[in-house]
Amino acid sequence: MNKKPKSLRPLKAIKYLFKKPKTLRYPFELKEPSERYRGLHLNNWDKCTGCGNCADICPNVAIEMKEIPEIKPEEGEKNERPEVDYGRCCFCGLCVDICPTGSLRLSRDYLHIHFDPDTFKLLARDEKTDKEHFLPPEKYSIFKASLAHRKEDYEGFAPDLIYALFDPERIPMSQIPPGERKSSFIEQVKGFSQEEAQKEASRCLECKLCEEVCPAGMDIVDYVRNIWDDNLEGAIRDIYKTNPLPGICGRVCTHNCESACVLGHQGDPVSIRWLKRYAVDNIPLEKYQRVLGTQEIESIGKKIAIVGSGPGGLATAYYLRLMGYETVVFEKLPKPGGMMRYGIPEYRLPYEDMDKDIDYIKSTGVEIRCNTTIGKDIILKDLKEKYDAVFVSTGLHVGRTTGVPGTDHPDVFQAIEQLRKVTMGEEIKVTDKIVVIGGGDVAMDIARTLIRLQMQEFSRVDIAVSCLETRDIMPATPEEIEEALEEGIDLYPGWGPEEIIIEDAKITGVVMKKCLRVFDKEGRFNPEFDAHEKMELKGSMVVEAIGQGPDFTFLLGGIKEELEYEGRRIKINEYGQTSLPWLFLGGDLIGGPDVITAIDTGHKTAKGIDRFISKNE
Repeated sequence: MNKKPKSLRPLKAIKYLFKKPKTLRYPFELKEPSERYRGLHLNNWDKCTGCGNCADICPNVAIEMKEIPEIKPEEGEKNERPEVDYGRCCFCGLCVDICPTGSLRLSRDYLHIHFDPDTFKLLARDEKTDKEHFLPPEKYSIFKASLAHRKEDYEGFAPDLIYALFDPERIPMSQIPPGERKSSFIEQVKGFSQEEAQKEASRCLECKLCEEVCPAGMDIVDYVRNIWDDNLEGAIRDIYKTNPLPGICGRVCTHNCESACVLGHQGDPVSIRWLKRYAVDNIPLEKYQRVLGTQEIESIGKKIAIVGSGPGGLATAYYLRLMGYETVVFEKLPKPGGMMRYGIPEYRLPYEDMDKDIDYIKSTGVEIRCNTTIGKDIILKDLKEKYDAVFVSTGLHVGRTTGVPGTDHPDVFQAIEQLRKVTMGEEIKVTDKIVVIGGGDVAMDIARTLIRLQMQEFSRVDIAVSCLETRDIMPATPEEIEEALEEGIDLYPGWGPEEIIIEDAKITGVVMKKCLRVFDKEGRFNPEFDAHEKMELKGSMVVEAIGQGPDFTFLLGGIKEELEYEGRRIKINEYGQTSLPWLFLGGDLIGGPDVITAIDTGHKTAKGIDRFISKNE
């Protein structure tokens, strides 16, 4: 039974008239949002690569990538930036957690009121790249707060690698320790296990920036996804679309793709090269034709001669064969592979893995004739009479010399010649103190090869490597430099040779002078030295590794005079076709030098040859 209400009870409310209210007198009184409040977006355009991961993950499809014409993207970036629709955004922060560069954040601003729905879209920027719409506290007004009137230095929810939706650290690759590997030519990199490969593949964010910079335009995201799914046959099919030498590239590719990987901005890029190697190493050669569908290729009755069995020549031969052409590759050395076999040491590229790639190409019907020198055993004009087109990709087999006094001594050697002799099993001279001149990958290769030979001969290492470039601009890949240092070389960057010291007909060392600069203001190679700052590197033999050039003896027989030139270079079109329509050039002769670029020129040349022959039928 309810009690009868008292008539004076409402008067009790009078006491609250004199108490401070619990609510804010907004907007005249403000309460600061929390430090990690999720408000309007901020984006540092200088750090943003346009990868689009924020748009891909958004559960409400609130982010769209917009092209910004005035942005001139660097290699491996896009001129796109995220636009946020706040009619859709739920401020979940997933876009921030997936941002691999850390450019995207959320501010503590949250106000925007307008009757036009179109004004709720924001091309996110921050005060670093948008001075107009971000204001200091003294100029900021809550009555004007909007997407175009923001408070500067008002950061809220920001990326934290601990909670990121990607793994910033790559799976480490097992390698033979330096002390053990420097005594033999056994391959130093062991490769991924299945578990390691799948875990590494799972790190890929599938933004495809890697594909933008790959010279061969490989479908990297597709084959990495297939590795993650443990579909190695699918991965092989994806790889072979644009690269018929994946076992080789899985070991010695320059991997520009990894330099473009967005995960590298705050962590480690995906190990794309090693993943390619994993897929190839785990599919036996006898399965290739079935997996790739090349059991029977119908011939179209046209024959192509290819000079040089390096990556450019092999790639061209392979793609022409898939089109139905009969292709014959001529190689002057005893085995195919070109500079891959005769310029890259076996501890980096084992012969059996190289041969697996080459043997598959041969299985499609490509013929390779070794020990055949063009210009000596047969001339180009003879090939023209027997074949419908000729492609030349002979690599850079001629070493360059510094030309300083003493380089004519018999104990001064060219790196590329020494590497070739090691591959062919020939004995080369090795002394207890050696000076290598050069700072590129070939210099590192010959230095590390000599390390192994010194260990076998003297059980110790004494090799000095000098180059004009300072350490930060040395042309050798950083990992090659680090591995050479681990194995015991002494590195002297920023020094150039002045004279090789010869006493009693024997080399005793090299006088070096300090290099002040390598290139002039126009970017031309024009070294400048300090003649007063010198040092001596002790050594009883010297190896020069300052670059290589092509051998044009294949142009004997009147061809050289019939060609058109651009300066000193032979004139070619986009397909490598010279002014003699039947003659094409490619590989390191026109680009590189590196394997993946040579493969790309080979692919383009195959298209060009097919186009030339189709027009002349």
